[in-house]
Amino acid sequence: MIKRKSFKTKLWIYFMVFAALIFSVLWLLQTVFLQSFYNDMLIKNTKKAAQIIEEKSFSENITEVIDMITLDNSILVFVTDKKGNVIYCSDEYKGAHQKNHIDGEFKNTGEPEKNMPKNKHFGNYRNLPEGFGEFLTKLNENSGNTVEYSTDNIYVYGTYITYYGTQEDAVLYVSTTLDAVGSAVSIIRIQLVWVTILSLIVGFVLSWFIAKNFDKPVAQLSLKANKLGEPDYPKEFKKGFCTELDDLSEKLDTTSEKLIESRNFQMELLANVSHDLRTPLTMIKGYAEIIRDTSWDDEEQCSADIAVIVRETDRLTELVNEILEYSELKMGEHTEEFEQLDLSTLIEKVCDSFENLYKHKDEKIERKIEEGILVNGNSSRLERAVYNLIDNAFRHTDDSRKVTVRLCSIDDRVRIEVIDYGKGIPKQEIEHIWDRYYTFRQRKGKGVSGLGLAIVKQTVSMHNGICSAESEEGKGSTFWIELDKS
Repeated sequence: MIKRKSFKTKLWIYFMVFAALIFSVLWLLQTVFLQSFYNDMLIKNTKKAAQIIEEKSFSENITEVIDMITLDNSILVFVTDKKGNVIYCSDEYKGAHQKNHIDGEFKNTGEPEKNMPKNKHFGNYRNLPEGFGEFLTKLNENSGNTVEYSTDNIYVYGTYITYYGTQEDAVLYVSTTLDAVGSAVSIIRIQLVWVTILSLIVGFVLSWFIAKNFDKPVAQLSLKANKLGEPDYPKEFKKGFCTELDDLSEKLDTTSEKLIESRNFQMELLANVSHDLRTPLTMIKGYAEIIRDTSWDDEEQCSADIAVIVRETDRLTELVNEILEYSELKMGEHTEEFEQLDLSTLIEKVCDSFENLYKHKDEKIERKIEEGILVNGNSSRLERAVYNLIDNAFRHTDDSRKVTVRLCSIDDRVRIEVIDYGKGIPKQEIEHIWDRYYTFRQRKGKGVSGLGLAIVKQTVSMHNGICSAESEEGKGSTFWIELDKS
């Protein structure tokens, strides 16, 4: 069933309309306007021929020039005196004879008139054209010394020239027949009928196949668009038909992958974080009820219960912030602005913030930071990544509460290392530690949400860097980041 508004049908109709317009214009040009166009071209060529004769009329080979021009342009030329006595005349037949004469078909005896057949078309034997007297009258009355006019089937051009061998100005008469194409119009019209019929049949079939070929990739793209983000999204697409459609198919594939990734992220977020959110909320609610019901009058117990509520609220806030930050990095919702920054100063700043935070505790940061190391990046993102690595190290270091932070240059790259001295990470877990929620689910979480290292990995990827970890059980772990130098 043909759908009138389908892409294929419309393309086929537009192609046929285009073909019809082309043939309509062709019909108009070849039938309706052919005669006028033909006449205009004849008049233009006739005037140009007359001008050439006028320019060379005083040369001794003017007769040969006239004969060649009459042959090439199929015109009639008379040169007379002002009273109408013929000095020379030529037409296309004499021009042809003269060419043969020059090429050697006739012997050149110096008396060309004797070698020519006695025919009214040659030499002075041709009679003056009808209406020549009226032509002379118009030429004499014209102050510009030229005259041109057209009758039903003849165009005439005349002027005065200086003719070779004459003492007075001569009259140049040039004419051509205008209706010569009339008999050909009917032949052209019949030919056009057959050409139009055959062309429309071929165009009908060809346009249908073209429309059908165009419709296939468009239908595939339409199916892909309808299945965006679905598990059964069709990735198959035959490329090569059109660059724009190939690009569109690739963009649809990329969009579908992002939608699937976003949907999976949302499902995983709900599945893995719902418990994380529920636990602190339950504790907050429970301790709030305890305060209300039992410890309201007990100042010490009330203070302890409120401290639990505050701690769980802080934990909940940090959990939500980490989820939002990771989501923002993963989905690429914002275009980060990079600038040249002093990485040495940035890491010193993060270490200072940790020392201020834990100044009343036993945490110690050993710094081995080279000065003046510059990179291109986003300051806040890199600061957060280093903060997460140091925070992770403190959560897993040993009783010494010591963490080492190192920054050094390696050829054209810089390397950030954060070392803890804890129990280390089993080899089978090393490759999973950068996965989101892994710490909380598998290592029974000393972290908040298990997103800290995942945020680090996403940030480093955004900066076209690499990150990894090395660990030996019982001796601690080294987490490192490598970035390009500025």
